[in-house]
Amino acid sequence: QVRLVESGGGSVQVGDSLRLSCAVSGDTSRHLAMAWFRQAPGTGREFVAGIDWNGLYTDYTDAVRGRFTISRDNNENTVSLQMDSLKPEDTAVYYCAEGKLLHVSMTSTSYDYWGQGTQVTVSS
Repeated sequence: QVRLVESGGGSVQVGDSLRLSCAVSGDTSRHLAMAWFRQAPGTGREFVAGIDWNGLYTDYTDAVRGRFTISRDNNENTVSLQMDSLKPEDTAVYYCAEGKLLHVSMTSTSYDYWGQGTQVTVSS
């Protein structure tokens, strides 16, 4: 059984940085795309960033492009999201997701496994 556990969330000020991590266990195949989504109160789950199975291709939503960086370590079975220059609109619960995909998808239904989420709060 695949399990994803996020960590690294917290409360920060505008302009600060945070690094989220997602540890994957129980996965026997590394040919999987992974992504970060977020959900603010009263909104749907939004794609933030994704990375393909070998880490050579990444994609970002326009709102975070240039500020966030997704990376993965297949030896350690982890995926990370470095978030810089944080803004109040980045406040949300952030979820790690894994899908049986070779390539990144921006659609949440494409992903098969999800973590429990970690809260990120950015105050002005």
